[in-house]
Amino acid sequence: MTTRAGFAALIGEPNAGKSTLLNKMVGAKVSIVTHKVQTTRARIRGVAMEGEAQIVFVDTPGLFAPRRRLDRAMVAAAWSSAADADAVVLLVEAHRGLTDGVETILATLEERGLETPVTLAINKIDRVDPKVLLALSKTLNDRFAFESTFMISAEKGRGVDDLRRHLGQRLPEGPWLYPEDQIADLPMRMIAAEITREKLTLRLHQELPYQLTVETESWEERKDGSARIDQVIYVLRDGHKGIVLGKGGETVKAVSTAARAELSEMLERPIHLFLQVKVRPGWLDEAARYSEIGLDYGDGS
Repeated sequence: MTTRAGFAALIGEPNAGKSTLLNKMVGAKVSIVTHKVQTTRARIRGVAMEGEAQIVFVDTPGLFAPRRRLDRAMVAAAWSSAADADAVVLLVEAHRGLTDGVETILATLEERGLETPVTLAINKIDRVDPKVLLALSKTLNDRFAFESTFMISAEKGRGVDDLRRHLGQRLPEGPWLYPEDQIADLPMRMIAAEITREKLTLRLHQELPYQLTVETESWEERKDGSARIDQVIYVLRDGHKGIVLGKGGETVKAVSTAARAELSEMLERPIHLFLQVKVRPGWLDEAARYSEIGLDYGDGS
């Protein structure tokens, strides 16, 4: 039996559907998916099996014009993942087409001269007419020498199997990098924190989703098979704390309930989740916060 294994980096603009595609490829929720842009901070690796090939997907932060230190570190992480990967997939939203952001990504791909072949995946194809898709595919392929082009709907799963098969065939021969039944190499403590952050992002809408972070402070296994998880939600200012708590604590209670339900389903056992909200004015500039989520603090300088 000839086995293959390697890394496939998913790149694209924020909200292009990278996290949704990763979760569909892996068949489990390993990266948070929201309607917000820039929700993926860490380079989350999801592991998918395709025949005798093991594909380790790297869901990179969306590529955008960075302003803050955190933004710069996220963009640096995305390009670093692409450079180190055995395969690169650029996701482009069908209904948005060749945006300024996509143009910038294509220009950067040319400048960096990646040796790894780049596959184009036009996502959200159910939103546009087939003629528009064909025209967009031609425009993009005229603009950059993609190895292959796939039309997909990450949300509905259309074209995803074909794309995964294509990537599996292009990985180098070698032993698998992870046990066959392992779906992600992130510690469960971080995945749990990401799930809570997703629920906060969904609940708070435009108020402050990028000015808070969640840490799993403790994880206690109990004799009855359940687990107690204590997490801290850090915000920048006192005013933010009130927003997260909500009137009578209703917002943080709703977030806790939603996160606990998802964690219980994922882990297939009862979870007791306890959330605290604390003000930490400088967390966006703390080196420790960056290393915890897999980003290089120096890349934000």
